[in-house]
Amino acid sequence: MSEDFDVIIAGGGPTGTFLAAELRLHNIRVLVLEQETEPASLTRIVALHIRSLELMAMRGLLERLLKHGRRRPAAGFFAAIDKSAPVGLDSPYAFLLGIPQPTLVRVLEEQAISLGAEVRHGCPVAGFEADDDGVTVALADGERLRARYLVGCDGGRSTVRKQFGVGFPGEPTKSEMLMGEMQVGLPPDEVAAIARTVAHKRFWVRAFGAEKYSVLVPAAAGVADRSRRPTLEDFRQQLIAVAGTDFGVHSPVWMSRFGDATRLAESYCVGRVLLAGDAAHIHPPIGGQGLNLGLQDAFNLGWKLAAQVKNRSASGLLDTYQSERRPVAEAVLDNTRAQAELLSPEPGAQAVRRLLTKLMDFDEVNRYLFGQITAIDIRYDLGEGPELLGRRLPDIALTEGNLYGRLHSGRGLLLDRTGQFEVGRWSDQVDQLTDPGAGLDVPAVLLRPDGHVAWISTPEQPDPKPHLARWFG
Repeated sequence: MSEDFDVIIAGGGPTGTFLAAELRLHNIRVLVLEQETEPASLTRIVALHIRSLELMAMRGLLERLLKHGRRRPAAGFFAAIDKSAPVGLDSPYAFLLGIPQPTLVRVLEEQAISLGAEVRHGCPVAGFEADDDGVTVALADGERLRARYLVGCDGGRSTVRKQFGVGFPGEPTKSEMLMGEMQVGLPPDEVAAIARTVAHKRFWVRAFGAEKYSVLVPAAAGVADRSRRPTLEDFRQQLIAVAGTDFGVHSPVWMSRFGDATRLAESYCVGRVLLAGDAAHIHPPIGGQGLNLGLQDAFNLGWKLAAQVKNRSASGLLDTYQSERRPVAEAVLDNTRAQAELLSPEPGAQAVRRLLTKLMDFDEVNRYLFGQITAIDIRYDLGEGPELLGRRLPDIALTEGNLYGRLHSGRGLLLDRTGQFEVGRWSDQVDQLTDPGAGLDVPAVLLRPDGHVAWISTPEQPDPKPHLARWFG
């Protein structure tokens, strides 16, 4: 069988489509297989945190998304504790962007297609066989396709992960919540007054834009079919049970049911098969981190997998996808576990919540928790070096324009304020910018395609060439 594609991606959600676009920046032959034929009939609003907004800015997508989204203050993330964002954040994108998930997927899919990716809807992966040279993927209609790599971006119930036998240990669902966006039949002041009387921390009815409210309420216990989508009547019954009234809810925009299962794949990469997004990790949506975590997986993986396909990667480059991203997921799972405990109505949990609420008045505590939720505190282990090494470089000002405007191509960047350094034989993968006016506190830095700092000019590390070789082959 001939090799049809370099990479086949199972799952055309945000993670899969974003990964396809990243691969196409490097001219990788990509096919996305999505089992759904049409978007969901009810439009769920998802939230993009600061780091994800930065990724979109790096690829020139942010302005398109801002037209369809709604900005909200970057605050109250950790266990819904009402605290403002830390002052002096080093990002011009220090806000939360609420956007319909189908709109986000459409923008990312259009980007991937415009770059040359192929996307097929109504084509679930039925099975696959992997060998030393590639993967043969079988579709439900009997068609068989060949690729060098298969990436499972097909959600928490991932067919790819299950069929490949990758373990998914963790905790099963113990309780479920109903969440949605809808209108209410009571006046706003009456809604607010009733909501204040409900002590349950896993409940809210909050104004969310013109005439709409965000509603969160515990689901009824003992639901036989957890895959069944909730109905408006489910919301009404549970609101009455918890708050004594259904608030006259009507005209839902979207409704969903989610549990508190927490699981992490034992491996992100086995031979020619990789996992990303919810296929690799699931956790409660507390703090709104799940979709963002998947997008950031794709951003980390895309350029590394492209280099592997083109046989130009340094030894072990693709292995760094797991060594960098799996610890990030572990940290997210831990902070969602902690947040879930703080939302418990039990007296002990509420005592800890009151204590943490006071501690968050200290800037160091608030900044630490904020950085975890928004992913701006991630530091990959790239060895010994200055504090900036392994961290994201913010969208600093240049003499002309800003840094992220120079990263749309998905290439690396050597940013030099001195004019002393050159990319040399890596010019086919790394751009070079000499700018004495760049807002850097160091003479020069090397950025990977994902915007993380791979080298900083210091007396101990004066030459970028070993680091260019490490990351660009």
